[in-house]
Amino acid sequence: MTESSWIAESVDRAATSEPVREAEEILLGFTVALRAAGVSVTHDRAQAYLEAAAMAGLDDATAAYHAGQATLCGSPADLDRYDQVYEAYFDHRAGPARRRLSSPPSLQTTSSILPESETGGSGDADEDVVQARASAAEVLRHRDIATLTANEKARLAALFGTLSVRLPQRRSGRQRPWRRGTLDASRTMRASLRRMGEPAALEWRRHTQRPRPVVLLVDVSGSMSSYADALLRLAHRIGQGARGRGTTGVETFALGTRLTRLTRALSARDPERALVAAGQTVPDWSGGTRLGETLKVFLDRWGRRGLARGAVVVVFSDGWERGDAALLGEQMARLHRIAHRVVWVNPHRGKSGYEPVQVGIRAVLPSVDDFVAGHSLAAFAELTEVIARA
Repeated sequence: MTESSWIAESVDRAATSEPVREAEEILLGFTVALRAAGVSVTHDRAQAYLEAAAMAGLDDATAAYHAGQATLCGSPADLDRYDQVYEAYFDHRAGPARRRLSSPPSLQTTSSILPESETGGSGDADEDVVQARASAAEVLRHRDIATLTANEKARLAALFGTLSVRLPQRRSGRQRPWRRGTLDASRTMRASLRRMGEPAALEWRRHTQRPRPVVLLVDVSGSMSSYADALLRLAHRIGQGARGRGTTGVETFALGTRLTRLTRALSARDPERALVAAGQTVPDWSGGTRLGETLKVFLDRWGRRGLARGAVVVVFSDGWERGDAALLGEQMARLHRIAHRVVWVNPHRGKSGYEPVQVGIRAVLPSVDDFVAGHSLAAFAELTEVIARA
């Protein structure tokens, strides 16, 4: 495959996965296409690109072009590839300065997010088409993942990159100078001595913040098979979001008939490769459920002196327990005693008429701080906020 055809294929892939609502999402899609073409676009570079483009003006194509060139390219070799992808992505046959990001490019990059029947045909006004496609993306965000077709799941996968990830914070023992807080007597005294004993301005200090560990326990048993792929994709997004902020404090495990650590498998930057690696790591995919036993293994090995102590532990499961429910309740109580906060994510929680009457769920609820839904991308967005506030 030649380089040009490879880039064109990359652009097509990005175009078919492009969410459409705002100019920022279009620019974000461009970074995806650029990354697929081989340019090392990190999360920080993409964020810098969005900020630079916003400062220059999102409707100014020339400014956006130069903003991307300055922030996304890391070597001379990247410049040529950047121009090729830029040309293909925005279809700038007449030059970047002659078209604006707010019209034709958005139509081109989002044309595949809706079926042809929903686009209204070529004679419709461009604005109506964009609004219709944006509405379809919003509808897709709220759809139950278990009811999606393969094509809809593929389009939804591209939207995971829009999830905002923030890790919970905890107070550190270290202190640093600050505008207010606790009086720093030493610094105040030293400042006074430098003035030959004359009174100086008061100095203050405060405790610093550091990320709190997050542990994700994903049920991959048969009853969760419809959601397992999306949940692992979410775990990958949370882990990569943490890495983008300079921390690796996110651990992921699979729960089934046994416990499997997936942190290393999900460390790959590309989500597709990460999910393939995770699938090859888990030996009991779509098998039975022994939540009580696997939680006991987790707590015995990574409990009081390990990862779970002081962490935010998120359990993704429908609570269908085939083992001893009393054991599950005991282990959840152990987990609740050592963790900072326990969040239980149930895909059925957000469905109309759901009642937590299953034996497993009734056993764990007394030891759960937050019982939230996990059946759609919108529910995942709410979950990331719950984790950030924990």
